[in-house]
Amino acid sequence: MGAKADRFNGFLPETAEFLNDLRANNNKPWFEAHRQDYQEYLIRPLQDLVADLGGFMYAIDPLFELTPAVNKTISRIYRDTRFSRDKSPYKSAMWITFKRPGKDWKDAPAYFLEISPESYRYGMGFYGASKETMDGLRKVIDEQPDRLEKATDFYPKQQEFVIEGETYKKAPGEDKPEHIMLWYRRKNLYLVCNREIDDRFFHKNLVEDLTRGFNLLAPLYRFLREVKDQSARQTRRIR
Repeated sequence: MGAKADRFNGFLPETAEFLNDLRANNNKPWFEAHRQDYQEYLIRPLQDLVADLGGFMYAIDPLFELTPAVNKTISRIYRDTRFSRDKSPYKSAMWITFKRPGKDWKDAPAYFLEISPESYRYGMGFYGASKETMDGLRKVIDEQPDRLEKATDFYPKQQEFVIEGETYKKAPGEDKPEHIMLWYRRKNLYLVCNREIDDRFFHKNLVEDLTRGFNLLAPLYRFLREVKDQSARQTRRIR
C-alpha cells in the first residue's frame, strides 16, 4: 500500500459536544436536524483517522478490513433496540475497529478506538471471546507457556495499557505464577488505555499515540490470532 498524505488533524471541540448533546436529545427529530453535524464532527474525522492508520494496520495484519466507512471500520450511530429495554435510537459513543471481516469477529482479536462525550480509549483484544477460544488460550498456556511470556513481555515494562475483561471467581490453574494468572483467569480479554478528553484528542499527534500503542500490542495480537485460528480448526474437526 502506498504512502498517503496525512488527513487527520485531530477531533474537533464539536465532536465531544455533539455526542454530549445527542445523549441529552436522543430522538430522531433532533438527530435529523443535526445530521450535517454528525457527518462533519464525527464521520469525517473518523474516516480521516482510519485512512491515516490504514497502511500501519495493514503491516500488522494484511487481512484487516481497512475501508474508512460505516459498517466497515466505523461503527453505526444507530442502536439495535429490538432486544433492549433502552429504546433510545442512537449511541452516544462511536468507535473504529480494525478486524478481519467475518461473522465471528466478536470472537477474534481486534484493535479499537472508542470515543464518548467525556473520554476516549483504545486498545486490542476480544469484544466477546467464546468459552472455546478462552479454553484454547489456557490450553496453549498449559502446553507452551513460553509463547504467552514472549507475547506479553512488553506488559510489565509499560504504563499505557491495563488488562480488562471478566475473570472467573474461582480461576482454573490457581497454582500458576501471578504473571501467568493475569491472562489465564480471564473469561474475556482485552488491553485498553483509558483517557479523559485531553489535548491529544484534538491534535494530529493522536495518530502517533495510536500507532505506537498498537505496535506495542502487535506481538500479543498475533499470538491471540494464532490461538483463535487453532481453536477454530479444532472446533471444525470436532463437528
